Amino acid sequence: MRSIFLLEELKLFQANELVTFINRLVDLITKNMLHSIEAEKSLEAKEIRPTAMRILIYKLLNKSNKALALSDLENAFSNSERTTLFRTLKTFEEKGVVHQIQDGSGILKYALCEPNCNCEFDRDLHLHFHCTICEDTVCLTDHKIPHINLPEGYKAEDANLVIKGICKKCNTV
Repeated sequence: MRSIFLLEELKLFQANELVTFINRLVDLITKNMLHSIEAEKSLEAKEIRPTAMRILIYKLLNKSNKALALSDLENAFSNSERTTLFRTLKTFEEKGVVHQIQDGSGILKYALCEPNCNCEFDRDLHLHFHCTICEDTVCLTDHKIPHINLPEGYKAEDANLVIKGICKKCNTV
């Protein structure tokens, strides 16, 4: 009699776990769909045709808390062609979805622009931080670079201010 009771209790426990698992799965699928819709709308707002690959790259850049290099995209999408990934980054850059960061590592990195960013020179200049230990580069969008008046006849085309040091994550190790 005791073994039948334990068997019924086990079935009930497994059923509860299954319901919990299914609920979590539904939540994940719903969140993923919402992120895909958000990515699609963001790309369309910049007049970019939202292909499956462009949506995936946008979502990866959006969820990343650091700037990503082409090699990061290659690792994330190993079945994709390098040229497709590169062209997507260039399209995103031309349309103001991402900005390019030269952090001194010799590898170009890309980060999503802020939603209201105009991405023209002198409109959204902010600091970047490059960790010399983990090699991560992050945008410090709360720290804007002030407008600099150049002498007459000079025209700025690019500005890049990168602070190098040890990030919070590496500093606690």
